[in-house]
Amino acid sequence: MLDVVTELLDPERCYRAVASRDARFDGWFVTAVHSTGIYCRPSCPARTPLQRNVSFHTTAAGAQAAGFRACRRCRPDAVPGSPAWDVRADVVARAMRLIADGEVERGGVGGLAAALGYSERQLHRLLTAELGVGALALARAQRAQTARVLIETTALPMADVAFAAGFASIRQFNDTIRAVFATTPTALRPATPRGDGGAPGRLTLRLAARAPFAADEVLLFLGAHATPGLEEWDGTTFARVLALPHGPAVVRLSPAPDGGPAVTAELRLTDLRDLGTAVSRCRRLLDLDADPAAVDELLGADAALAPLVATAPGRRVPASPDAAELAVRAVLGQQVSVAGARTLTARLVTTAGRPLAEPVGTLTHAFPTAEALADADLSEVGLTGARRRTVTTLATALADGTVTLGPGVDRGEAERTLLALPGIGPWTAALVGLRGLADPDVWLPGDLALRRSLAALGSSDADAATRWRPWRSYAVMHLWALAVPSLFTRGPLPERSVS
Repeated sequence: MLDVVTELLDPERCYRAVASRDARFDGWFVTAVHSTGIYCRPSCPARTPLQRNVSFHTTAAGAQAAGFRACRRCRPDAVPGSPAWDVRADVVARAMRLIADGEVERGGVGGLAAALGYSERQLHRLLTAELGVGALALARAQRAQTARVLIETTALPMADVAFAAGFASIRQFNDTIRAVFATTPTALRPATPRGDGGAPGRLTLRLAARAPFAADEVLLFLGAHATPGLEEWDGTTFARVLALPHGPAVVRLSPAPDGGPAVTAELRLTDLRDLGTAVSRCRRLLDLDADPAAVDELLGADAALAPLVATAPGRRVPASPDAAELAVRAVLGQQVSVAGARTLTARLVTTAGRPLAEPVGTLTHAFPTAEALADADLSEVGLTGARRRTVTTLATALADGTVTLGPGVDRGEAERTLLALPGIGPWTAALVGLRGLADPDVWLPGDLALRRSLAALGSSDADAATRWRPWRSYAVMHLWALAVPSLFTRGPLPERSVS
């Protein structure tokens, strides 16, 4: 499927997906129907339009810029995102990851361009050449999606919705909603909001994934590593504190009650302007935008992995909402048990983390910022002297920009800067790529659990390091599940750490 977005859209292939209502392509492209003026997801249940009446766009923003409005039946703005932006490492993909994380809302197009190391003109040329629209149009489409969520799930006044979604004025908000959804904001609001009635900062959302998707497995993996004070696991729901641009938030994630390929997210935000960023980070945390069909097709064709893939189709790679946090936790988890890593991380969070205004259940702190961690006295955390120096050095490098681990970072450059720090070797740097930067094609050199699984399958580390491209991160998860099944199924925690 990757060639649907990395090359010019193939009209014949796209139309076949639309004619068969193939949900696997939802998020890869949208279908613009010229006879009605709307755009739809490929799996829209409406009558299939004639081929001569349709065109295809890689993004909703592109369809909107061409004058089409979103279908109110299939809601093409609510599908999983395109996996291409996680697979690819070029500037366009990095820009899309940053836009999803809210960079345009925080720093404007200039801030986005600076984060990527390009001028605004260069970035605009690259985006429009491939997607047909620039960063402002892409951000506008995201604002419209955020506004729709707030309109439908809260009782907030429309003025509050407009500014929370990132619009500069009420007029801009009204014009965008009319252009995108062909209705007014007031008409878009249901008689009874689907959320909790509009309690300040509290929202309940359904986060969609591509099938197959085992939400309980992903949440169990995260729960097995839950750090007291920062995260919480009750056997069904995983909760944690998110450090967001305008203040900490708490999210509770649980399988969708209807059993569908989705997760229910209950958000408690300090500032509603962080909604889009919170959703983006939750999706990355759970790997909701993955393309399981493409992953399983390649890995399932391998004789060694085929039985594992058949047992757990659609397996995901749980990530972190913040790669800098994952980098610190990876250092803390070097050569210790899962229980030991959780204990050390909890002490670190209590020592240097930002306390919540008031606890939410057992959640009390946000993870420390790099600046706070660089200045903290870690002598009581229980780290060895060498490990303590590594944590401080890493935090200092993150604080001064020597190491950058944001969503739009060049992954190769991130690995190189991490490896330049004392105490961080290839395994730790690779783990940051796999679970911090959500790179789908990472191999963990020298990982003992992987070696045990490979030996059982009659393979070798050197062989596996190349044979499962571009989905090696998913191969890692299958092999971890073989070596340490208690991270993926109910049972006691493993003795050794799999971070």
